[in-house]
Amino acid sequence: MTHPAIYRRAFLKWSSALPVFAYIAAQDARNKAWAAIGKSPKDNIYTRIGVRPFINARGTWTYLSGSLELPEVRAAKTEAAKYFVDIIELQRAAGRRLAELSGAESGIVTSGAAGAMAAATAACIAGSDPARVWQLPDTTGLKHEVIMFGGRSAFDSAIRLAGGKLVLTRTLEEVQAAINDKTAMVYTTRDGEPLEKLLVITKKAGIPVLLDQAAGIPPIDNLSLYAKMGVDLYTFSGGKGLCGPQCTGLLLGRKDLIEAALANSSPWEGAVCRPMKVGKEEIMGCLAAVEAWTKKDLNELDREWSARLKRIAKLIETVPDVTAEIQIPKGGNRYPTLNVKWDEQAWGFTVADCDRKLRDGEPRIEVLTANNPSLVPAVIEGDPKGGKSRPQADQIRIISMTLQPGEEIIVGKRLREILNAARKGNGKS
Repeated sequence: MTHPAIYRRAFLKWSSALPVFAYIAAQDARNKAWAAIGKSPKDNIYTRIGVRPFINARGTWTYLSGSLELPEVRAAKTEAAKYFVDIIELQRAAGRRLAELSGAESGIVTSGAAGAMAAATAACIAGSDPARVWQLPDTTGLKHEVIMFGGRSAFDSAIRLAGGKLVLTRTLEEVQAAINDKTAMVYTTRDGEPLEKLLVITKKAGIPVLLDQAAGIPPIDNLSLYAKMGVDLYTFSGGKGLCGPQCTGLLLGRKDLIEAALANSSPWEGAVCRPMKVGKEEIMGCLAAVEAWTKKDLNELDREWSARLKRIAKLIETVPDVTAEIQIPKGGNRYPTLNVKWDEQAWGFTVADCDRKLRDGEPRIEVLTANNPSLVPAVIEGDPKGGKSRPQADQIRIISMTLQPGEEIIVGKRLREILNAARKGNGKS
């Protein structure tokens, strides 16, 4: 006999979900009304060429086209497209404005954070000397070693293609020991106390540090935090949390190094980073994104994003034995995230099974799992000699930041249907 407490918990879950079910009923009625007058969201610029758009509950992944641009960004790009400008003049003007907004000495807009890594590497190896700029990626006679504090990164090809030779270190002591007369730069993704201690070492040695914080916005405060810390160069992605153009990034820091990065970049013919082009529309769009974020209330956004996740949680928790918990990661990509779990072994239904059903259904839904379809399979980050780290228990994670208003109901409804069917299919009721 089922214990009364179990019935009570189930009743409370269903009661809390009733407002969400009422919202679903109203939404279904609206969809039928739109269908009756011949309007369909399935007809768009992508479906006409055979590409299937999706609801993005996975987050700002590059292979899934990053984020959606802010309205301010789209407006800036449209206006920027109406004029001709000198790109070098534009980059320096944007750099002055970025300096005002960040407290850094200067900045440029790059072709993503990886483009910033390449430009920064070239800047630290060749400087602004035209002969050295033309020489890269040949580093004969030049300082060219790049100390990787924390080991390898899946993106360090951006450093190597500019001529950097990677020197892998795991500890601050190893960084200290690795510094020599060939050291051009230290690269790291670590912030907080490890970064502070690293800067003590590098400042004494006169070696510039490049901090990679591609997913470090939000919060926008990080734009000025690293300038205050005295980080020589630091980068953010423009197409992730910043919600700027997908093909942009920011490189901020010391004015001399920013000038050198520009000297090694597009539009300079003969520069190693010439292929990493950003246009006037992207430059002004990325700048508009930064301007817009300085006016946003992140706490209000977090409340809005969390509310979406709570609606999903209420729906899927009506399925017995399913748990849903909201967390905000402490590192990059600091968005409210819903972690969904069930007993995969008992159900005979895995996270991968659920992920596939969400993707194959209509509309297509992408969620975050341990799987990374865009990672080159041979990549081992950190210390390659240490081998791959032990895989963590997988789960469905739903990122609220990339969900559009109302999409959380579609995600919650579909996920509830899939999990309910999976549970019943294993003989549970």
